[in-house]
Amino acid sequence: MSLSIEHKEIAPATRVITLSGNLLLGPGCTELELLVPQLVEAGVRNLVFDLSGVTRIDSTGIGRFIDTYGRLKKSGGQMRLAGAAGAVRDSFRLTRLDSVFSFYPTVEAACQGI
Repeated sequence: MSLSIEHKEIAPATRVITLSGNLLLGPGCTELELLVPQLVEAGVRNLVFDLSGVTRIDSTGIGRFIDTYGRLKKSGGQMRLAGAAGAVRDSFRLTRLDSVFSFYPTVEAACQGI
């Protein structure tokens, strides 16, 4: 299953990016790689990623979040991950990134306080 990416503004400097499918090496990861810098350049400082629809993730997919985290931290923003479950959540645990990134059970919970 290919990756589907949608994003919507929830506040002037905050976007929710909804990902569905497989976040693996390929066109989907490339699209996400291009989207994040565009949003940051446009003044977006906070990104909430809805991962509830992501079924698989590889090191390239995880690398997208590492890059995004660094970009947002430099600009004084935040990255929050919502709805990660199963093998996707386990991938973050294995890499110990669950102690670096902020995880929330839902998009609503992740959006509070941004």
